[in-house]
Amino acid sequence: MSPHQASSQEHTAAGEARAGRRGHEVRDEQGLGRQTLGRRRFLGVCAGAAGLGAGAAACDSPSGKKRPRAAGSHRPEAERDRPGTRDWRIASLGAPDAVAGYTDRVSVTPGQECALHVSTTAASFRVSVFRVGWYGGALARLVWRSGPVRGRARPGPRLLGATRTVRADWPRTLTLGTEGWPEGAYLIRLDADHGHQRYVPLIVRSTHGAGRTVLLHAPATWQAYNRWGGYSLYNGASGAYETRSLAVSFDRPYDADGAEKFLVYEWAAVVLAERLGLPLAYTTGTDLHHDPGVLRGATALVCLGHDEYWTPEERQRVTQARDAGTNVAFLGANTCFRRVRLENGEAGDERTVVCYKSSYRTDPCYPSRPAQVTTDFRQAPGADPESALTGVLYEGYPVDAPYVVHAADHWLYEGTGARPGESFDHLVGVEYDRVTPGAPVPEPLEITAHSPLVCAGRRSHADSAYYTAPGGAGVFATGTMRWVEGLVAGTGELGRDHGMDSRTRAFVTRTTENLLRAFAEGPAARHRPAPRTNTRELYGKA
Repeated sequence: MSPHQASSQEHTAAGEARAGRRGHEVRDEQGLGRQTLGRRRFLGVCAGAAGLGAGAAACDSPSGKKRPRAAGSHRPEAERDRPGTRDWRIASLGAPDAVAGYTDRVSVTPGQECALHVSTTAASFRVSVFRVGWYGGALARLVWRSGPVRGRARPGPRLLGATRTVRADWPRTLTLGTEGWPEGAYLIRLDADHGHQRYVPLIVRSTHGAGRTVLLHAPATWQAYNRWGGYSLYNGASGAYETRSLAVSFDRPYDADGAEKFLVYEWAAVVLAERLGLPLAYTTGTDLHHDPGVLRGATALVCLGHDEYWTPEERQRVTQARDAGTNVAFLGANTCFRRVRLENGEAGDERTVVCYKSSYRTDPCYPSRPAQVTTDFRQAPGADPESALTGVLYEGYPVDAPYVVHAADHWLYEGTGARPGESFDHLVGVEYDRVTPGAPVPEPLEITAHSPLVCAGRRSHADSAYYTAPGGAGVFATGTMRWVEGLVAGTGELGRDHGMDSRTRAFVTRTTENLLRAFAEGPAARHRPAPRTNTRELYGKA
């Protein structure tokens, strides 16, 4: 969910400031009954359910430093079939300062240590580490748990004046050793002894992705929206766009439950991919920025539901992978919209995400290094619209509209029963993309869904689109940010469904299964029907 204007022009301050009025509703203890019901509904519609497994055994350690028991085989089907645990959710958040934390690394490789920095008003807390996955429908596995750790309330946030960057800079509380932790997406849960909890997300990343589908997580986007300490890339402490941060740091906790963006836009897609038993690899955008090795020989790359903030280096890596035959799926909207730069913070290690946006003329890279100026990719200087990669162009916010199938005979929709013109209420939102005549778009490109809408009083369309690249790769973009949320529509699992129902869930789930299975077979242009370019049919001449 980004506060963007419904045009391709530079966003206004008023549009940016709307970000502060939005936020995912976090359930408290009174919502637990509805959450449990939602999980049961989710289990009832997921194919391949084998029943809930028993809880995983924990490895307690008073110091928090004891290495966990070896995870055994890392074959995806072996990990998927291990017993999970139902007790991975947060029961009570408490006050914002009740407990919070962050790691000193966005991701680690298996066996690599990372530091955990924690502040809590409780006398002690425990650390529970859960790997997200299918696990017979339990949806997570307890990998490690600490013993009691002494709790301390740490100082409030620091604000760096020039860029209004918020940092916590808390001392290291304990070290996590990840030996035996399988690659994947993790939720570290901080369990304070006064009953309140927070998540800290961590990706245990893959170094090699040959023959695998790579899931791409978006911590730069998580951090852009993070308002911990009162500042994000959208608003300052006053709520005004003009006082926003120009750079944000990973050296602070995430706000809300600690993992909001991951849970809303990524979690359900990870669970689905793992349930299918596909060979999977895991990485982040900030890791691709440094090292594209995980993409070499990968069958597919899946960009999850909200991946807005990219460095030019990350975009180059993904483009090169596409050109080498790696299929690419964009399961959201507004992808690769902002050009950012990673810089060293006080602790080094490029822990700062820089994005001046509409103030790009004050970016130190302007005008000498136009390709590094941190504004929208489509904007001068160094304009390079995202549609050259994604096939679609971000257009607007906010919107709520039905998703309308156009090419019902497309292989993506096999088994859904969808007919031409059939619609699925509320699936288009809250941001959308479209195929835009005049914008650079790879061809041949086929619009598979063409959804009429009204955004900010202007009529337009959201488009799902599929194209093939000369190297054989297939590329699909959903054109809506709610796609991943649609995977659990009607279950109550995320606390809200935007009005989407179980019929929508069944459609989105089957379409995503078709997509992931097809892309896992290798360059899609070689084994799926070539796209039928239909842009002029729907939009006329450019």
